Amino acid sequence: MKYQLTVLFGLLLYLTTLAQPNILWITAEDLSPRLSFYGDSTIATPNLDQLAREGVVYDRAFATYGVCAPARHSIILGMYPTSTGASAMRTHTRTSAIKDITDPELLAIPTYEAVPPPEAKCFTEYLRAAGYYCTNNSKTDYQFKTPITAWDENDRAAHWRGRKNKAMPFFAVFNFTITHESKIHNPPSPKVVAAEAVSVPPYYPNTPTVRQDIAAHYDNIIALDAQVGRLLEQLKEDGLLEETIIFFYGDHGDGLPRAKRWVYDSGIQVPLIVRFLNQKNANTRNGELVSFVDFAPTVLSLLDVDIPAYMEGQAFLGKQKAAKRQYIYACRDRMDPAFETIRAVRDHRFKYIRNYRPELPYIGFIPYRDRMKMMQEILKMTEKQELEAEQWQFWAKQKPLEELYDTATDPHEINNLAANPKYFEKLAELRQAHENWTLKYGDMGRIPEAELIKKLYPPEGKQPITANPKIKEVEGKIHIICETEGASIAYQLAEEESWLLYHQPLVLNGSPKIKSKAIRIGWKESETIVWEK
Repeated sequence: MKYQLTVLFGLLLYLTTLAQPNILWITAEDLSPRLSFYGDSTIATPNLDQLAREGVVYDRAFATYGVCAPARHSIILGMYPTSTGASAMRTHTRTSAIKDITDPELLAIPTYEAVPPPEAKCFTEYLRAAGYYCTNNSKTDYQFKTPITAWDENDRAAHWRGRKNKAMPFFAVFNFTITHESKIHNPPSPKVVAAEAVSVPPYYPNTPTVRQDIAAHYDNIIALDAQVGRLLEQLKEDGLLEETIIFFYGDHGDGLPRAKRWVYDSGIQVPLIVRFLNQKNANTRNGELVSFVDFAPTVLSLLDVDIPAYMEGQAFLGKQKAAKRQYIYACRDRMDPAFETIRAVRDHRFKYIRNYRPELPYIGFIPYRDRMKMMQEILKMTEKQELEAEQWQFWAKQKPLEELYDTATDPHEINNLAANPKYFEKLAELRQAHENWTLKYGDMGRIPEAELIKKLYPPEGKQPITANPKIKEVEGKIHIICETEGASIAYQLAEEESWLLYHQPLVLNGSPKIKSKAIRIGWKESETIVWEK
């Protein structure tokens, strides 16, 4: 027998959420602003072009990292990975290229989960508590195991169509992987874009192999556009297009060498479109600086949900919109087995980079990256000293302590101005901005990981276990508590498969069986507790 659940003030919540808009996030992996509405006419992307015409195109949107896992950490928490222990690429799982690594030191890299402050939550929990149905169609990669409290559905079949109450507003994420760097390792056929049709940035050698890989990336973008079109068609079929705010963005820059994993704009600048209800502000552009760390507070602001104080980003839309950013911040730390510590600050025009490991070359040992044919060729050309001066970031054996680039006159960030007296004032300004950011938020990325684990799991580096929840009935209402500070609580009714988020006392009809478990981000999940009246 199924039991009907009536949450305290449920009717009021239902009536409130009827007027709430849906939000759809469409994300593309490994994609720079390589699209016609950003000035690149290499290929046609009709579906994305139409979305851009119906929405607002952001010209200065940036990831916090040039690689997925720490960047996604920023998005889901609204916090910088450097302040939570999430800086290294994939902290709790091994790189897929582990079979290519034989160095004992590299194999000894520890695995652990990032641990934000106890009050931090996946921002989708606030949406679920506000009556939203939250789904994630593909990939989490948050630098911690995904809490069961984060999503109503979290698998490849997840869809807004899964909600039983069709009047319930939804927040849905669809992550398309066709543009991921791995799709260039073994590009699909048939080929659409001719190698001769692509332009080659000056930091690459202009060879047939380089052109072929860039062309393959464009082929994948064409396929992405078709996938986005099919998803938008589903929204139209359900009569939800004009009831839904749509975000389209890349999860960081291109998956090509010297883009992915780097803090240059090629690695962190992303396309971003926001299509508002009734196409408000359609076919306009926005030049404000936007960071991934701003996405979570912005969604809360759009839905009139209070932004929690621990979030380190700021809303760029909605009733809680903050003042315009002066700077965005980006980082690079260990990338799979390659150790590194790089920090960057960017204003509307200039980019400052601080290399904390100047003794290391830019390239490092990253077997997964080296599967790409153009990277294999670049490595061979480096050995033979065949690369040109503009490709110095590939062949340099060491790095300068500081870098400064004028992205208006040098969009590829090749000509380092840090030693030019003409720019000393700007250099000092951005250097100070970096130091202020570090003082404000901390920087765990500069702590060796063996020591970091002890800081995350004091005192000995052993991962704690979330306390078991406790369930009790008080005056006809079911209360569930957990003694672990900051733990989120999930519950499940008899014969129900999905886990619901507990956020206020429950009123139950009948005498049901309740299952519950708790999880604090970065800790091990509690046991499942069963309660019967």
